Amino acid sequence: MKRFRKSSVALIVSMATAMAMHTASAAEQVQVAFMPDIHFHDVYGDFTDGSFDGLKNSHSGQHATIRTMHAQLTSTRLFNENYFALLAALDDAVKRGVKYIALPGDFSDDGQPVHIRGLKKILDHYAKTYDVEFFAAPGNHDPVRPFDRPSGEGDFLGLEGKTQRIYSKGAKECVGYEGDSAVINAGHELPTICTEEIRELGYDGLMAELADFGFFPQESNLYWETPYSTYTQENYQFNKALTQSSYEQRQYEICHQGTGGSYKQPNYSACFMVPDTSYLVEPVEGLWLLAIDANVYVPNADADTQQPELAANFAGSGNAGYNKMLTHKQQVIDWMESVVERANAEGKTLVAFSHFPMTEFYNGAAETIEDIFGPGNFQLARSPKEDVSEALAKTGLKLHVGGHMHFNDTGVKHYDDGSFLFNIQAPSMAAYVPAYKLLSFKPTRQVEVETVILDKVPRFDELFEHYEEEWRHLKAKGNEEIWNKDVLTSKDYYEFTNWHITELTRMRFLPEEWPCDLKQMVFALDGRQMLILSQLDSPLTQQQVMILTGGRQAVEICQETPVAFEPSKIGDAAFAKAWQQAETRAEQLASDNGLKLEAFANWNGFDLAVDFYRLRNADELAFKDIDRNRMPQYELLASTLAEQAVSGSDSSQFGDVFKQRFGGLFGILTKFANGQPSYHFKLDLDQGTITDLNRQP
Repeated sequence: MKRFRKSSVALIVSMATAMAMHTASAAEQVQVAFMPDIHFHDVYGDFTDGSFDGLKNSHSGQHATIRTMHAQLTSTRLFNENYFALLAALDDAVKRGVKYIALPGDFSDDGQPVHIRGLKKILDHYAKTYDVEFFAAPGNHDPVRPFDRPSGEGDFLGLEGKTQRIYSKGAKECVGYEGDSAVINAGHELPTICTEEIRELGYDGLMAELADFGFFPQESNLYWETPYSTYTQENYQFNKALTQSSYEQRQYEICHQGTGGSYKQPNYSACFMVPDTSYLVEPVEGLWLLAIDANVYVPNADADTQQPELAANFAGSGNAGYNKMLTHKQQVIDWMESVVERANAEGKTLVAFSHFPMTEFYNGAAETIEDIFGPGNFQLARSPKEDVSEALAKTGLKLHVGGHMHFNDTGVKHYDDGSFLFNIQAPSMAAYVPAYKLLSFKPTRQVEVETVILDKVPRFDELFEHYEEEWRHLKAKGNEEIWNKDVLTSKDYYEFTNWHITELTRMRFLPEEWPCDLKQMVFALDGRQMLILSQLDSPLTQQQVMILTGGRQAVEICQETPVAFEPSKIGDAAFAKAWQQAETRAEQLASDNGLKLEAFANWNGFDLAVDFYRLRNADELAFKDIDRNRMPQYELLASTLAEQAVSGSDSSQFGDVFKQRFGGLFGILTKFANGQPSYHFKLDLDQGTITDLNRQP
């Protein structure tokens, strides 16, 4: 079995070394920072209609318009503290001398006017003060649908730690509201606020508000085009580009079954004209940035073609990605191929970026994940199919930076015809591990990729006083599901996001994603028992063991608090003997690998689950947060269970059920830990090779 790439100690040393290596002069390379999935929420947003004042903050003196901590810890993204993380990331990029920053989607959290104004204000400040250029590509949260639609959130934080509901006109929570703002008493903790400040903007509004950030040509650009432009590099003129960049001229036809227009088939129905914001820009001589709008909003089969701008006519784009790009946005794929041909002919360095990944991001573990967690679960629907990745590589594109998953990962696909494709998954600053990707383009067709971790974020705890009040309110109400107040002891932003992934695992991932039997065993076992079970040979079934240790109820329902597994409670002489024999074999197995069986008892199934998600999200960056003694123990369990794999799935013996379920689980964890380099590495765009710069002497 392939061994884990490096220990957490080695990683910490290599990270410190890499962070000390600053960039060379601008004459030698061009740097571009990629910051996807900011999910910007203006924590001091001004509701201009006066509908919501927020909470007076003692540190800033401003009024905080924030979401609850409960909402944050049950979401895959933070809503509030990422405001401060964005400021820290931009400050860091400025200190490094970075002049070009790409935003690969979900730069907003649902494109709501109050937040878009705040984002624009920040980007404008850095653009004007530090001469930074921003290039945005939309994600599934900006816009949520091609056209405006009613929206809102039921989990803003209100007075006295109570939950404040805020929705816009047209939402069911604001039925009958027609004016600028309104307050509706609907029997909740606080009256519901109705305001247009929280509606979701479609493309038209977003493009208008963020026009200066890539969506339209700027005079400073050396070149700029869209898939719908009619000019060429030879006759390029800024005024012509500006005219052809209008919202009206960037429309294409999409049907329920596939791409419309010249691609349209006779049986296609439910067809609409919708916007596409893809563009190509040359901000500096020799570098082409290809911003792909990979949002695909497939029309519903029963869509109302008499109301073409009705947002309800379309499905969301979150699970569509490039799987649907190839079938429903073929004109953009063909344009990409044209861009690649011209880039090669003119000697341009081309990097594409979009919100969605172009290759799978689970290091080959997708099939096992599907077996354990079920088809479509674990965000598998968002993974590009193999033939889709191959088709994208066939366009000639070599390098793509994506987001969407909030994962740190590097993918590369090689094909028999010599084509290859690098897909860099940039992590989100709104999740664990908070970071952005910095790409340095060398004159030698090589690209250095560094992951810049946002550990020290000024003001990250500025809002904690409001969460304290929320927690006290929840405690006083006697809420059974309450978040761990220790989150508020975080000493820095990095620790805060580590708490986020821990609480997210406890409060959402385990309850919603894990099958009942696997979840029961995870909560019932510690690492020592797991290694012994890997050696167990007993005829007792899982049901018999569960009844003997926890009563029949433990078998019949999935309890919120499963009963801990205690072998001594099983009054079966044959099982006791089998357990003793397995324990002896486990002790020897641990000893043969330089480990001690008793040390495995220092972690339990919940620790394993948190580490599982840490590795999924952060790849090798997670090693520093996992006990150094635990990694070789996981490795031994993974290799042992792989050797002990039970053929078929019919055996109900307790040991066999454990081996089958946990063998797959540890196999997935192993693949998460053994992907391509993802922290600091170098890509060769001619050879298709990756060099891990952390391993260099």
